[in-house]
Amino acid sequence: MVEFSNRTQIEFSGSDRATFLHNLCTNAVRDMPVGKGCEAFVLNVKGHVAGHVFLFVCPESIVLESVPGQSEKLLAHFNRYLIREDVQLADRSQTWAELMLSGRQADELLMKEGLPSLSEQFSHAACQLAGSSVWLRKTNLAGPDSYLLACPREFLEDVRSTLKAAGALPCGEEAFQAARIENGTPLFGQDVSEENLPQEIDRNRSTISFTKGCYLGQETVARIDALGHVNRLLRGVVFSGEAVPPPETPLHRGPGNGGGGVGTEGKTVGRVSSACWSPRLNAPLALALIHRESAAAGAVFQSPCGAAKVVALPLSKE
Repeated sequence: MVEFSNRTQIEFSGSDRATFLHNLCTNAVRDMPVGKGCEAFVLNVKGHVAGHVFLFVCPESIVLESVPGQSEKLLAHFNRYLIREDVQLADRSQTWAELMLSGRQADELLMKEGLPSLSEQFSHAACQLAGSSVWLRKTNLAGPDSYLLACPREFLEDVRSTLKAAGALPCGEEAFQAARIENGTPLFGQDVSEENLPQEIDRNRSTISFTKGCYLGQETVARIDALGHVNRLLRGVVFSGEAVPPPETPLHRGPGNGGGGVGTEGKTVGRVSSACWSPRLNAPLALALIHRESAAAGAVFQSPCGAAKVVALPLSKE
């Protein structure tokens, strides 16, 4: 159980909310039924990433959820394109709070507390817990059994106490970072920025609809899809040393990684975006943007923190 009460939450209401969001993100939202959701990128007019978000379709609204501190920027972005549509935007980040519950026993614990079992990623449901209305949202933040529990901020302590009494183990930021990096989950502001094109993050299957038609930034996405590649990709990298590499740690082409020709050894081909000590690997593990020619699993690099190698994420459960 991890404290998530500072995450960004924006509620979209009004009869045009689904079409409006459909036209301003990379995934298909317009015909999504109540109780479903998705992961998406919000793009600027040049096709660069302005936000990495989760969207949840509720009976009377659609809720956008993202990393902390994004409300002001995202509200300004959406309001810029709001003309005559019947859409109202409300920042709920200060009135709603969240906890994340993740792990193999998460589903069993929630069902014992009377909450429903959610089988699909980004499915969600309104529930009651600890005398409060709670919105249970299934995500893949720290593994396939990750849940967000959103509630009015005044009930957060009661919800937390109830989950703790039921067996949830409170954890801090370090545990969350390790779990989400082992799962290969990027965070906006750490692994994703406005300098990125969406395909560089390599989550096309879960975040981008290539059949939904026009949306802001779609021309750039379609052009990249037609060309077949971007120049860099987000990858997992395991380090041989003991030190966890800080952000911006450079990765240099090492011998025998198959990523270049004669005279290219030592060339910088990537940089770390976020890193942790991985309990499962017993080694430092990072996410890094790497030149596509050097991004294959098994590619070897040199770095100030020791030798490094590209690994497939999420890590195997075995």
